[in-house]
This record gives sequence, structure tokens and C-alpha cells, in this order.
Amino acid sequence: MSHYYDENPEVESDELPFTYSYKNYDLKLVTDSGVFSKGKIDFGSDLLIRTFLKENPPGPTKKIIDVGCGYGPIGLMIAKVSPHHEITMVDVNQRALALSAKNGKLNHIENVEIKESDGLSKVEDNAFDAILTNPPIRAGKKVVHSILEDSFKKLKSNGTLYVVIQKKQGMPSAKKKMEETFDNVKVIEKSKGYYILSSVKG
Repeated sequence: MSHYYDENPEVESDELPFTYSYKNYDLKLVTDSGVFSKGKIDFGSDLLIRTFLKENPPGPTKKIIDVGCGYGPIGLMIAKVSPHHEITMVDVNQRALALSAKNGKLNHIENVEIKESDGLSKVEDNAFDAILTNPPIRAGKKVVHSILEDSFKKLKSNGTLYVVIQKKQGMPSAKKKMEETFDNVKVIEKSKGYYILSSVKG
């Protein structure tokens, strides 16, 4: 059985394009089997993007990382809206990484770096202003919590972690883990059972 959090999904490729819009920005996105949320933006990622961009209007250059980027909607939309930011996008899934790169080129987005990493394990930079993740819930609690813990090490002082997670899929335990790791956690948005949690590195 192949999962979207596998390194090499075994399911046969079957690409499906769609357009994702935020305000007056449009992203043409190619998706595929074996990658999370084929054919449409998932509700959680859309909520995370909209909440982040509302909280972070265009301003000074920021270094931002999208952990578990999939085919790229989160990182690419933020990169398109704020072309002065430096965006890193990571995933363990090789098909997802190839799609992210393809989608970046398709939309002429140049302020992104896409690389393979299981969570943040292969990310050497530890001076990010913001980390965003729609974590791979089906990979298990241990994997999700390791992303939350590792985020603290990779953020610079006053950097912020943004997480989208459903209440019924582990939000209470993720919130507790963020509180333990960062000594603070806030619910900055919630809709249809999805919560956007944020923690700031002191």
C-alpha cells in the first residue's frame, strides 16, 4: 500500500491539473496520484495560506520553510504573493518534490528552493522567520511531533511556527506538544474543525 508520505509512491502516475486562487493571484498546479490532495486544494492548506498571509502582509524579506510541501500550494502561493521572501519547500515524497519543481516553473516562481527532507531532518539552516506545516497526520503522532520539536531548533529568535490540524486528528496533543516545546501556543484561526496553531520562539 502506497501513502503520500512514502519516499517513492508505487501508485501509477495520473496527473491532474487545476487552478488555485487567492485574491487576485492564480496558481496553475499539476497534481498526481500518490501525492496528498490530488486535484484540489485541501481545506486545511487553504486555511493555513489565508491565515498566514493575513498575519504577514508583504513587508521585510523573511526566510520561510514549508514542511511536507506536497505538490507545492502553500510555499508557492506565499512565494507568489510575497516574491521578496525566500521560501524553502521540503518533502520526503519524490513525486511531490518533482511536482513542486514543475509547478514552480509553470508559474514562473523563482524565490523558492525545493529539497528532499524527512520532516526537518536534512535542513541545516536554523534561522527561519517562519515555519508552516500541514503535517502528515497519517504518518503517525511520532512523526508529527518530531516536526513540531525540530521546528523550535530551526527558527530564529522570535520566529513563528504555524500548524494546521483537525481537532479530531490530533489537535489537542499537537497543541500540548507546542506548548511544552515553545512555552506558548495560540489558536489564531479555526474553521470546520480545522485549527491554525502558532508558537513563537522566545
